[in-house]
Amino acid sequence: MIDAAQVRQRVDEQRRRIAAAGGVDVRLVAVTKTHGAEAIRAAVAAGCRAIGENYVQELVAKVAELDPAERPEIRFIGRLQTNKVRQLVGVVDVIETVDRDSLIAEIARRIPGCRIFIQVNVSGEEQKGGCRPEDVADLVAKARAAGLRVEGLMTVGRTGPPDAAAPGFRQLRALADEVGLAECSMGMTADLEVAVAAGSTEVRVGSAIFGERVRRHADPLR
Repeated sequence: MIDAAQVRQRVDEQRRRIAAAGGVDVRLVAVTKTHGAEAIRAAVAAGCRAIGENYVQELVAKVAELDPAERPEIRFIGRLQTNKVRQLVGVVDVIETVDRDSLIAEIARRIPGCRIFIQVNVSGEEQKGGCRPEDVADLVAKARAAGLRVEGLMTVGRTGPPDAAAPGFRQLRALADEVGLAECSMGMTADLEVAVAAGSTEVRVGSAIFGERVRRHADPLR
């Protein structure tokens, strides 16, 4: 069960963390994956204007439960299969995990003018999604040519202690500046201070707001 008062308290704490790290106008995205629609409602009540979701089918089901008046900005932050894009039509506001030509083409076909972020793998870890840093400029150009609105770059920090993610975060900020993008979506519960110090404009926080994710025998397909 989601305790709305506790969610509000935790959201306030994350905002204090961001401010203490030097964040100015850093967007807090409340990550509601594996929690029900009540988590979205609690985040909105706590003042969160954006939520993040990782799984297509789970997201579609939750949005169907929401009244349009209580619907926040919805950002898709999970790895996305090309054949799942059609299910996101009319459901998402921003797709943050665009990392290849085929995904750009399908989003442009299904959701013309969609707001997107290019996901970059700055850690070199094979298990993490994202394009190579050297491919960023090309993907940004292709997305723009396809009519998509490229708003920024996104990454997941290196596994390990928070400081291990710092070089990659600084690299992402530099890449964004090189291609003329203001937004950098980087930093999660464990490493948001490091990300904010490196120039993040958006942090994605789940467990520090809602507690540990609900464990399932298998995650739903993305």
